[in-house]
Amino acid sequence: MNNSETLEEHVQKVRDGQRRFENVYESITRMILDGGIEKVNVHGKDTFDFNIFREGKKPVIGMYDEINSFVSFVKDASDGGTSSEMAFTLVSEPGTGKTYFVDKLCELYREHVAKPENRRFTFRLTGLDKIDEKYNRINEIESQTFEDPMVLALNLKPTVSESLEFLGKEYNFSDEMLKELEKKHRPLGACSDYIFADILEKKGDVKEALKHVNVVQVPLGMSRGTLVGKYSARDKITSSSKDLLGEESISRLIKLDDSGNPYRLDLRSGALARVGGGGIHFSDEMFKNKKDLIQIYLGVIQNRQIELDGFKWPLDTLVIATSNNDEYNSFVSEKAEAPIIDRCRVCYVPHNTNYRLQQALTKFAIGSKSKTTMTKEELHEDPNLNYAASVATTLSRLPHSDKLTPIEMMKLSAGEVAGEKSVKTLTEVIDVLSQNPDVTKRFGQKGIGQRNLGRAVQLLIESSQTQEGGCMVAQDIFPALERVVLDYVQDHGDRTKYMKDLKTAKGLYKERIMTEMFNAYMDEPEAIKKDVFNYVNMVMGVDAGNLGSDKMWKYKDPQTNKLRALKIDTKYMDSVEQRLGLTTREEKESFRTTIRKIYGQKMASEPEYDFMDNEELVKAVTDVRLKSDVAGAASLVGALTNRTNEENQKLYNRMIDTMRNKLDYCPTCAQKTIEYFCEPKDET
Repeated sequence: MNNSETLEEHVQKVRDGQRRFENVYESITRMILDGGIEKVNVHGKDTFDFNIFREGKKPVIGMYDEINSFVSFVKDASDGGTSSEMAFTLVSEPGTGKTYFVDKLCELYREHVAKPENRRFTFRLTGLDKIDEKYNRINEIESQTFEDPMVLALNLKPTVSESLEFLGKEYNFSDEMLKELEKKHRPLGACSDYIFADILEKKGDVKEALKHVNVVQVPLGMSRGTLVGKYSARDKITSSSKDLLGEESISRLIKLDDSGNPYRLDLRSGALARVGGGGIHFSDEMFKNKKDLIQIYLGVIQNRQIELDGFKWPLDTLVIATSNNDEYNSFVSEKAEAPIIDRCRVCYVPHNTNYRLQQALTKFAIGSKSKTTMTKEELHEDPNLNYAASVATTLSRLPHSDKLTPIEMMKLSAGEVAGEKSVKTLTEVIDVLSQNPDVTKRFGQKGIGQRNLGRAVQLLIESSQTQEGGCMVAQDIFPALERVVLDYVQDHGDRTKYMKDLKTAKGLYKERIMTEMFNAYMDEPEAIKKDVFNYVNMVMGVDAGNLGSDKMWKYKDPQTNKLRALKIDTKYMDSVEQRLGLTTREEKESFRTTIRKIYGQKMASEPEYDFMDNEELVKAVTDVRLKSDVAGAASLVGALTNRTNEENQKLYNRMIDTMRNKLDYCPTCAQKTIEYFCEPKDET
């Protein structure tokens, strides 16, 4: 569009559907819902997932319940519910992703409003020096709160009904459209109302007065704080109400002959006015502010307006706030501050407890850019580093339960198989914990957060063995995490628990290394995966009616849709089941029934499912294959440890070569991984 246009042109475009007149809640709701919705199952319960938050270079990971709460909140507000008089407040420990989520929301909203069909507009009142001598030093003013031009259109006459009648007569709005406009009516801000009344009084006619109105786009500059603005809690001495509301402007007082003109107050110097025209105000660590600022927030949240020196400026603003647990609990303990709490829709944000999703978050902590050592040599990343760090941090976030072990809870939380335990058990544990009045004892509310994980990665990178070896070795993340727990976790009980969780994580890492070693020994990156799936297919075919005397079973592979033939090896099946501790026929048949049930459920929805999340089964298959091929893990350890003879040295060199060329290891992490595999210490 041109730099400006008339109000008449803008109103006609709104009438014809070329532009929208909607509040911030309607705009955000439309933005989210138009992005697409999917149904997902989280912790055994169906919930919605909104695609818009999962897109881009840095998508939101997890946070299903919290995103659902937010979408429900803005949708209720867009429908005229009580949420329109509340602030959405995220409360949790540091490092759960509160600020990350809000920043993502603001980024999405800025991109949404930047589209031509969603642009926001405001108006300027021009030619003021020709209207009255008291404006002789001011030619034009812009709405200080970026009011929508349609707000002015709905206030052209003394009453709402007269304004609607004028719009219907002059611009041919239908009765249905006028009813919708009536619902969206709100008063003009003090200075816009005051100055337009002056123009109307001098001109004596609405049409003549509108010649002094220009419609312009609301600026979207990221650094200007318009439409999307943030106010972080500051030092209690230096912060004041002007940071939010603005203050009287000396320069305007000099230019204005009328000291009663509300335009003498410069609202744009405060954070709220800049987002007043359909924007988002982000109050970071809201409850760290001093009480007078909290009281200002109470008025803004409840009344959606700025009040200054008796003047009022209505706002169209979503207020979203964050707070850590300690500050929030301290604030709540002061009963006198209850009114502001009543005006907050509090959402307690847990840590991510899905270790598979955590791997994406861990990737953020490690960094996507290639790293170098102090000597500017390439710094390699151990292929097991992400897994080790993700499992360690996830286990720390899971509470103690008599019904589930930490590993079972971790697997069920990720939607994986956990032996005989079902996701229903996890749901029961979560439901019981959610009844605890102490929020920090609910599911996922405590643990090693993303910031502490970032600190551990920093410690890992700066260590001498990492710099000298040129590789971030997976096993070195555990001492780094232990150091972070000792340095940054204050509660003795929490420290003890986290240390125990790290030991459990080491055990899982050790089991993963056994699988890696067998793959390296077989010179095949997916050797164990193939053997696990062979066992599963044998279970599916062992009782098949078309099984001949040669024990060959033909079946259609669900992953490739091709016909395959498999020889049923009952001795191999029995060996695997013995490793699982299944001795009787009934126990074996019960386990096989479970495998068949999982196969039927997973293959329908996830054809690529490979059973590798069943750690017990993977370990059993690994043990059987190690025994059959190299007379057991101990023999492989012995061969790799004692390389005095030529045959053992050749085996070691071949495995190192496979790890480097097929499994993404470097010389340093390949050697250290083999050494770790050979260590007799049992981490479990």
